[in-house]
Amino acid sequence: RDIRPILAANCLECHGFDARTRKADLRLDTPEGARLEHEGRAAVRAGQPESSELISRIESVDPDLQMPPPETGKTLTAQQKLMLRRWIQEGAVWQKHWSFEAPIQSPLPNVSQPDWVRQPFDTFILHRLEQAGLQPQPEADRSTLIRRVSFILTGLPPTVAELDRYLADQSPDAYEQMVERCLQSPRYGEEQARHWLDVARYADTHGLHLDNEREMWAWRDWVISAFNQNLPFDQFTTWQLAGDLLPNPTLEQKVATGFNRCNVTTSEGGAINEEWLYRYAVDRTSTTMQTWMGLTAGCAVCHDHKYDPITSRDFYSMYAFFYSAADPGMDGNISRTQPFLKVATPDKQNLIDAALARLKAADAALEQSLDAAEAAGMLTDEPADPQAERSISDLILDDVLPPGSRTRNTSRNDPVWVRTARSGDQTDARSLELAYGAGYDLTIDLTLIPVPVPAAGTLSVDIRIDPHHPPRNVRVQYDDGRSHRFVWTDVEDAAGGKREGRLPSPGVWHTLDIPLAKSGSAEGSRIKSLVLSQDGGRVFVDSVRISGQLPAGRDPRASFTAWWQMSKGTNPDGISPELQKLLNAGPSETADAAQVKLLKQFWRRVVQRSADSPVTALRQAQWQAHVHHVALLDEVPGTFMFTDLPNPRDAFVMERGQYDKPGAKVEPGVPAEFPPLRSDSGAVLQDRRANRLDLARWFTAAENPLTARVTVNRIWQQVFGTGLVRTSDDFGTRGDPPSHPELLDWLAVEFRNSGWDQKQFYRMLLSSATFRQQSMATELALQRDFDNRLLSRGTRFRLDAEQLRDNVLFVSGLLNPAMGGRGVMPYQPPDIWEPVGYENSNTRFYLQEHGSALYRRSIYCFVKRTAPPPFMTNFDAPNREQFCSRRERSNTPLQALQLMNDIQHFEAARVLAQRLLEAPGDDNARITLLLRIVLARSPAADELHILKKALEAQRQHFTAHPENATRVIRNGEAPVADNRPHAELAAWSMLSSLVLNLDETVCRN
Repeated sequence: RDIRPILAANCLECHGFDARTRKADLRLDTPEGARLEHEGRAAVRAGQPESSELISRIESVDPDLQMPPPETGKTLTAQQKLMLRRWIQEGAVWQKHWSFEAPIQSPLPNVSQPDWVRQPFDTFILHRLEQAGLQPQPEADRSTLIRRVSFILTGLPPTVAELDRYLADQSPDAYEQMVERCLQSPRYGEEQARHWLDVARYADTHGLHLDNEREMWAWRDWVISAFNQNLPFDQFTTWQLAGDLLPNPTLEQKVATGFNRCNVTTSEGGAINEEWLYRYAVDRTSTTMQTWMGLTAGCAVCHDHKYDPITSRDFYSMYAFFYSAADPGMDGNISRTQPFLKVATPDKQNLIDAALARLKAADAALEQSLDAAEAAGMLTDEPADPQAERSISDLILDDVLPPGSRTRNTSRNDPVWVRTARSGDQTDARSLELAYGAGYDLTIDLTLIPVPVPAAGTLSVDIRIDPHHPPRNVRVQYDDGRSHRFVWTDVEDAAGGKREGRLPSPGVWHTLDIPLAKSGSAEGSRIKSLVLSQDGGRVFVDSVRISGQLPAGRDPRASFTAWWQMSKGTNPDGISPELQKLLNAGPSETADAAQVKLLKQFWRRVVQRSADSPVTALRQAQWQAHVHHVALLDEVPGTFMFTDLPNPRDAFVMERGQYDKPGAKVEPGVPAEFPPLRSDSGAVLQDRRANRLDLARWFTAAENPLTARVTVNRIWQQVFGTGLVRTSDDFGTRGDPPSHPELLDWLAVEFRNSGWDQKQFYRMLLSSATFRQQSMATELALQRDFDNRLLSRGTRFRLDAEQLRDNVLFVSGLLNPAMGGRGVMPYQPPDIWEPVGYENSNTRFYLQEHGSALYRRSIYCFVKRTAPPPFMTNFDAPNREQFCSRRERSNTPLQALQLMNDIQHFEAARVLAQRLLEAPGDDNARITLLLRIVLARSPAADELHILKKALEAQRQHFTAHPENATRVIRNGEAPVADNRPHAELAAWSMLSSLVLNLDETVCRN
């Protein structure tokens, strides 16, 4: 444990595992390589440091002989040289890297202060402290402990009521009961899931290029639920890596597989499908290994790992588990890239099932009536009386697109349907949302079912403009062989189309009418496509229709033969290649009767229903049933799931990591350095191809040396700020060794033996004497344990970005406790997305929400990978493009400026001030309440004096400058309490802001 890190950091890059970059044919990572004789010399001769070339080279001052070479910039310390010499003198015994050996639960060490111990593992901490000549700190006070526990388990501070309950509870297990209440809070799952989302690289967009929205949040909600339900970590692992392969998998188990669909994807022009399939599999392999085993396996993509025993063949054997994923290389820039799983609640599923039954009944009734009409000769191919006229009102778009139509250039597989009430009525009709790029240039392709232009016909579109986000213009364009484009804008000289009028007033529904004849469309011509678009803003579109008079000649869509003739050379959606050939041949040519029957069924189900016919009433009933069913389905959220192709792809070692340079073929497997995969019987798996379920169970098998260690270390990091292994993302030879090796192994075995119970593990850690120490450091502790690696005191560190934001929302009373759902968009700087947004991206513009959505917990805030929330980034939150298990904790002036001036924080300070002013009592009572709310403690006498002086100074300022008071209290959208003098509210707002910016507030003590 002492020698290998020295060799790894200074020698193994050139003399390690990777044969292709190894120099002088010398290996120092194995005893055989180090002891190998070269021209009578060996790098290591056990018991003979003077005869060992390793010692000669590291102690040499000749730049031609010195190791490491001077040009590398690496230098061994005197202590390291001495340790290498002593190791060789004592026999140069080689051991496996500590993390590759199975953990063993060592006996508890003897300590001189057993009364201090609250949990068995405390003895490991106390033993090291006694060895260093240090004493643990006394237990922290109750106020500190409840705040510390609350932030760790729920990410939020305790309420005043929770604080008072704990302080008043004098029972022996009061502390344990307080911990248990936090563990049972639904906020526990939200806080623990936040850490897991970092590991899983979860975000609400695809990343790269367009960086369009993806609908993935149902997986995020499942993670929260899994933590709240305390799903054992071995099952948590299996469900995410192979839930779809379990016998009769449940909906939850399928949703869980989204873990390996969280990776960045693309559909960029010029991208090569095969290359991105390769990249996705590489990312999933690297992320999976780093998540569960803490190893940087990605270093073996191009060559054998330089430091850890993972060959390229090992890596690509792991890669083979993920290379047969069913998702495409190109994500289509859509939000629901397949495989996509709808996630309906039981109640919603009952409604969907009932709607489907109604639709099937309507389908059957229509089919029977069509059969009867054909038998009676009512559906002929002959035109009717040419002198008669009929009135039409073809509905192109209302709640769903017409059967057989297609949409192009949209952000989603399905358009974005929302519910918006019309001005003045209570309709429940749905409308199509065009939000910046969300339906940007929505093209409705009507090639299969072209709409005839009637005499004196009118094209009408119902729209409603969002008053919070009005567009610069609204455009309607249609194609009847020529392109016609119309613009509604307040600019007189409209560019790119004919100006039809001013932009309609926002907030109410308007009908935009386009006279088709005046637009140059000839009667009888057919509209083949329609484009709805706008510049910026958000617009809702309800129905699009054409009304007018058509001659009574039969609509070609109502005649099978006429439609067949008209559709030659087209490519209708949903038609098979075989029927496409028949369609192109035309009705006049001889064809197989069975094929003609199938083609006629397609015509009935898709085309004829939108034409005028004797069964119009039944067709309308069927259409209404279809609309209702589709509307219910569209309301059901979903998520990406992971599953395999029916026939797996062959996997190869890719030479130098190039996707198009396959080398040796590999089968799914695990690195040879580790225990083998096993079947359910426990035997080594040899009789069949291994799958992801085998891999998932291998990670949590008792003989796997790393998963339990990595997991308990990550939880320890969340509790104490730093893991026992500081490099929680690297347990390999280049990672830091554990500060307490025996303790880490003891905890790993304990966690595994508990049934992988995470809540029980938290109970153990939080009830320990180690955790309950106060965070004050003695002079001696600062000398001997400056960075607190020995845990000579309680840990203290800044809250994470999400905790900082959630904290101010919570203490102010603004926090919206709603759980789950699509990512929300709270306050952000103006135009935060536009600099990195592409024209056709549906995340080109940031659309801030309003009302309670502004105050949701940060875990529910929308994360765009190419432009993550700047507040979060400023406080070291990752951009979620790749695995992250260990956030940095920077300390910059910009952070202080943001905490003082960010609109979310300043609004929270004002609302907190309103809360204080509504409370009874004088200034002393309100200041005391302020600190109890924010810091979970009462102020000391000197603090009270200082805060009262600050409050009085603010009162005087705002009384003298009322315009400044108005500016202070008008920040944010939360209602202002106008029943208070503005100067008084502004003064308390500034005082609240001061307390919210205290170091004690933004840190976990």
